[in-house]
Amino acid sequence: MQTLGSENATRHRRQSSASIGYEDGHDKEYGEITVDTNKESNSLKPCEDPEKSLLGQGLSRKNSISVLKRLASTVSSELRRVASSVSSTSEIKPPRRPLKSSTELALKGLKFITKTDCVTGWPRVEKTFDDITKETNGLLIRPKFGDCIGIKSTGFALALFDALARRRNITGDVINKDQLQRFWEQINDQDFDSRLRIFFDMADTDSDGRLTENEVLKIITLSASANNLDKIRDKADEYAALIMKELDPYEYGYIRIEALQVLLLQGPTEANRDDNSKAVSELISQQLKVSQSRNLGKRLYSGVKYFVLDNWKRLWVMALWIAVMAGLFTWKAVEYRKRPAYQVMGACVCIAKGAGETLKLNMAMVLLPVCRNTITWLRTKTKLNVVVPFDDNLNFHKVIAIAISIGVVIHATAHLACDFPRLIAADEETYKPMEQYFGVQPKSYVQFLKSVEVVTGTVMVILMTITFTLATSWFRRNKLTSLPKPLKKITGFNSFWYTHHLFVIVYTLLVVHGYYVYLIKTWYRKTTWMYLMVPVVLYLSERLVRSLRSRIEAVKILKVSVLPGDLLSLQLSRPNNFRYESGQYMYLKCSEVSLLEWHPFSITSAPGDEYLSVHIRGLGDWTNKLRSIFSELCAPARPDEVRQIIGDWRNGNNSPFRCFPKILIHGPYGAPSQDYKNFKVVLLVGLGIGATPMISIIKDIINNLKVNGDEEEGRDNNRNHNVVTPPPTSPERKNEMFQTKRAYFHWSTKEQGTFEWFKNVLDEVAEADTKKVIKLHTYCTSMFEEGDARTALITMLQSLYHAKNGRDVVSGTSIMSQFARPKWRSIYKKIAEKHPNTRVGVFYCGLAGAVKEQQDLAKEFSHKTSTKFCFHKENF
Repeated sequence: MQTLGSENATRHRRQSSASIGYEDGHDKEYGEITVDTNKESNSLKPCEDPEKSLLGQGLSRKNSISVLKRLASTVSSELRRVASSVSSTSEIKPPRRPLKSSTELALKGLKFITKTDCVTGWPRVEKTFDDITKETNGLLIRPKFGDCIGIKSTGFALALFDALARRRNITGDVINKDQLQRFWEQINDQDFDSRLRIFFDMADTDSDGRLTENEVLKIITLSASANNLDKIRDKADEYAALIMKELDPYEYGYIRIEALQVLLLQGPTEANRDDNSKAVSELISQQLKVSQSRNLGKRLYSGVKYFVLDNWKRLWVMALWIAVMAGLFTWKAVEYRKRPAYQVMGACVCIAKGAGETLKLNMAMVLLPVCRNTITWLRTKTKLNVVVPFDDNLNFHKVIAIAISIGVVIHATAHLACDFPRLIAADEETYKPMEQYFGVQPKSYVQFLKSVEVVTGTVMVILMTITFTLATSWFRRNKLTSLPKPLKKITGFNSFWYTHHLFVIVYTLLVVHGYYVYLIKTWYRKTTWMYLMVPVVLYLSERLVRSLRSRIEAVKILKVSVLPGDLLSLQLSRPNNFRYESGQYMYLKCSEVSLLEWHPFSITSAPGDEYLSVHIRGLGDWTNKLRSIFSELCAPARPDEVRQIIGDWRNGNNSPFRCFPKILIHGPYGAPSQDYKNFKVVLLVGLGIGATPMISIIKDIINNLKVNGDEEEGRDNNRNHNVVTPPPTSPERKNEMFQTKRAYFHWSTKEQGTFEWFKNVLDEVAEADTKKVIKLHTYCTSMFEEGDARTALITMLQSLYHAKNGRDVVSGTSIMSQFARPKWRSIYKKIAEKHPNTRVGVFYCGLAGAVKEQQDLAKEFSHKTSTKFCFHKENF
């Protein structure tokens, strides 16, 4: 099939070459545009060989904004020359002209079928054709063309069908298999100029070889719709006028394919890198190649070594915890083996008492990982963060809960299935030592079931089963869609939140259960209360302080913004004693939504700001209700429009806020992202609303750079004017100062409208970052990848508009957005190239499903390169 396509393309070029001359007699004269971004000027020169490329050999381009701006002016001047050279024939319908580009980059562009469409080749298309045309006698109707070849964008597929049909003079809305195969060959033609011609024909609906402004408008609208870019579609007329102004400088009212190719191939690239960076890249690529040793021992050693290096903090904590449990279990088992009860109940009593002792420990320890104030103080004010994995506090909380479940099963089974039957079955003489603990020998199993110990234990097990079950991600996040409607009402975050407060009853029963414990009479040997005292007092103190602080601290609403993508932005007054670090989070409560619920949200303001800000996305019952309350109070607008109310409560100008619900806060609490200051290089990864802690970090970096810059400038001025300089910074203060010298921020989001969330912040950071410390990257994943024909015109428009206005048409910021999902492996590789022998802090916040990819890449590049990526992820 490829041979046939090549022959058709060759035949088409030869036929077109015969009729390519200008009508004014210059039959053998051709115009070649040479665009060289390495030179300050470009030229238009005659070319006697029609087989030469329009752009010349070796087109090189640099990935910088200055290149874009220079290209905007050079492309415009070259197009004026092209227009001038053909002005004498502007009234004559131009013949179709073959275009041949030698630029290798062009081979990657204008692809109509990409990996996103999941089509493997003609056999798959042929099979799909047979399935679709079973009822149409082997004829494929136009609306099913996209489904057949695998293009999911309906409008784009129809326009492609029409363009291909016009080229083959097919007037109907149906094609057979042979015609479809010819279409398929043209779509997948490796010749760039052939693909460019198809793309041009899609816009050139009247087949006159020219694109009018109305036709450009339609193809922009079509491309925007295919990529779910509503804002570009709404401004398609403005962008069409911009393209016409640039490509039709003499206002003929149309543009030709030559001008379209110039604009298509003028986008920036990273092709120009020095030899040293290429050598480093090749070396890293070789290091990343998987080389499995045939020696099993070496593979096991390597695996264990890297596992220990990656998890040594977790390993020593888990080892210590397991050792303490094993010690307690052994101690109790040995103790009861020497007591008279062992003669009656045997090893069962040793197992029950050993498991019971571990339960006391774990019921106490399970509270410690959720003492957030204590953990925040320990990780912020002490050096324990170096050896203790505070980031895993919730994971440790879950592991302890699992250990409690196992302990309960062992403890209860040993008593109910072994100890009690043995006591009932024992003879009178054997049972006699047990009378002091159980009284008269029970003759029925029911007598044990009525005891305080069994009743309290049974109720505790029931309550803990409910709590543990509704805390699992399946129920907490409503993942079980097949549940009946009545059961769905008792799942979700609310159920998790309320059932977790059953611990008050559980701990009360645990104390009672410990008081009436079997086989112990003296009070000081009843140690349950001793285990629980410190953790319970610490936890209750935290809850009390949290409650009092949230009621005493006055929090006023300064600004409310209702943003696209179901997002609510709140700007709150900052209490005087509220000190926090970037990356931390706080809890919010709104009584109008719920009287009891507190929900955590990352703080998006920087520590240097005078206010607190949070961005809340409607992802559940509580957040959706909160957003709807504020949305109703804001001025009515379209769903995709930003709505804001701004007031100043300090000057009494707060009338719009009197009707707003009262917001309570408590915090701040420590989070993994706050440790970014410990790294000279950081990689900040935010997916969707997960960008919130990263926004605070990049703002904080800019603020710190400003402060450090002002201090240095002040010292220089003092020296120049013979002023006494301040004393040098103490070693302790130097340790507290941030170390970050380079930050890479990557924000990926699905919808174009979501860029409104942090648009102003990104612009402020880009403007304030005069030293280029922060590299900002944004991605719109609803778009097809670069090189896809569906993004070709958007790419052209993006480069042109940014060069002219300094704004990105996709994000609306000064940062040029990238299309489709980020290529994470390439991102890690580039950082490893630029920062060898460096510890890079990787901070991730986003969907749980993407954690493994980031974690695996961080481990792989840490193991196989000199750059060490330290991975951190957000937990709430």
